[in-house]
Amino acid sequence: MQTKLHIDTLAYGSAAIGRDEGGRAVFVEGGAPGDTALVEITEERKSFARGHVVDVLQPGEARVAPTCPLAGACGGCSWQHVAYSAQLEAKRANVVSQLRRVAHVDALEVESLVAACVPSKRQMGYRNKLEMACETDAQGRLQLGFRKPGSHELCPANACPLAHRTIEKAPKALRGALRYLQGSGDLGIYRVGVRSSLRTKDTEIALWTRPGSFPRAAAAKTLASTLKATSIVRVMAEEGSARAVKGVEVLAGKGHWTEDLCGFTYRASAPSFFQVNTAQAEKLVELALEGLQVTETDRIADLYCGVGTFTLPLAERCGDVLAVESAGSSVRDLRANADSAQLWVDIIGGDSARELPAMGHLDALLVDPPRSGLADGVPASIAKAAPQRLAYISCDPCTWARDVERLSNEGYRLTKATPVDLFPQTFHCEVVSIFQRA
Repeated sequence: MQTKLHIDTLAYGSAAIGRDEGGRAVFVEGGAPGDTALVEITEERKSFARGHVVDVLQPGEARVAPTCPLAGACGGCSWQHVAYSAQLEAKRANVVSQLRRVAHVDALEVESLVAACVPSKRQMGYRNKLEMACETDAQGRLQLGFRKPGSHELCPANACPLAHRTIEKAPKALRGALRYLQGSGDLGIYRVGVRSSLRTKDTEIALWTRPGSFPRAAAAKTLASTLKATSIVRVMAEEGSARAVKGVEVLAGKGHWTEDLCGFTYRASAPSFFQVNTAQAEKLVELALEGLQVTETDRIADLYCGVGTFTLPLAERCGDVLAVESAGSSVRDLRANADSAQLWVDIIGGDSARELPAMGHLDALLVDPPRSGLADGVPASIAKAAPQRLAYISCDPCTWARDVERLSNEGYRLTKATPVDLFPQTFHCEVVSIFQRA
C-alpha cells in the first residue's frame, strides 16, 4: 500500500517519522524533515507503521543530494541525504527524547541539561578505519564491500567517501590485490580492515581469516605496495558475532597501527578498538576531563578503558589511576602506550563489573561501556566506591538514559550531557555526561 505523508523529524535510527491521517507514527526509510513523499507501507501495527520513500513529491529544506552513489544502499550512512545542521539538531533531540522517555527527567530540566551537539569539522572523509566484508560471488570472483542494512547481502564498493583520503579507495585497491592473491582457491578471508592516520601516516591492513593454512609470504608480497601499508597482519578467528580471536600473525611491517591523540601516540593492534574519528575523540576527552576536574591527589578509575584513550590524559593529571579492560589485545596495547608515555597506571585485565567492587574508595570515575551500557549491579558498585564525580561516555542514548535513572536511584545526579558527533551522515551519536554525588 502506498500513501502520501509529510515527514516531520528524524528518529533515533535510520528512519524519519511522519504521521498518517489517524495520527499514527510511520517510520519512513529515506525520508528527510519537511519532505512530502509517496511512501510504500511495508509493515503495519496498531500503534505504528513502517515504510520507505517511493517518490519525493516536495523536498523539505533539510533534504540534500548525497555525495556517495551508494548512499542508502550500503548501510553505512543512512542520513547522507539530510543537511548537516538538521543531523546535529536531530542528534540532540534524540538525546533529549531518551532522557524524557526512558530516564523520566522533567522536560524543562532536560533542556537545561543537554548541550548542543558538538559538530565534526570533517563531515566527509573523517573515518580513520574501514571494515569490509569479503565473499565470493556466483562467478567465483572475490568481492569486497559493505553489508546492506538489515541484511547479510553484500553491497560491492569501489570507494567510501566517509574515509580519510588515504584509504577512501581502499575497497577497489584491496579487491584487486586479494583477487590476485586468492586466484581460484579459497583462503578463508571473510573480513578486511584497514586503518590510516593522517597524523602519524601509518596504514595497516588486517585480513580476518578462518584458522588454517595461509600463504603468508605471498600475501605480504602482494599487499606490500597496496595503500603504502606500514603494517599487514592476519587475524585468525571463526566467523560470527563472537569473533573469538585465535591468534594474530604479522605478515609485514611493525604489526600494529599508531595514532596521535591529545598529545599522546597510541598503539592499537588489529583486534583492539579505537575511535574512528580522531579529532572528535579528542573532544570526548576534553569534555570528560573538564567535567571530572581531576587533581593530582585524586584516585580515579577508568572502566572499559580500551587502549587508554582516556587513561593517559587522566594519568597525566593525577597520580593514582586504575584502568580496567577485558580484551587481551587492548590490555597489551594499553601497557605499551602507558610505557611509551612514561606514565604510571595500575592496569587491571578483567571485567569492569567484577573488578569495581574490589577497588575501594574513589575520588572520581570514568566509564565508557559498550553499546549495552552498564551491566546489572554496576550502578550499585559505583555508589559503594563513592566517587564524588562520574563521567559516563556512551555510544547509545537509549541504554545511557536507562543508566541515568539507575544512577539517580543510587544518589548520582546528572549535571550535564553533551552530544558529540563522531559519525556524520549517520544517526549514531556519542554522549559525554557528568554526574555529581548527592
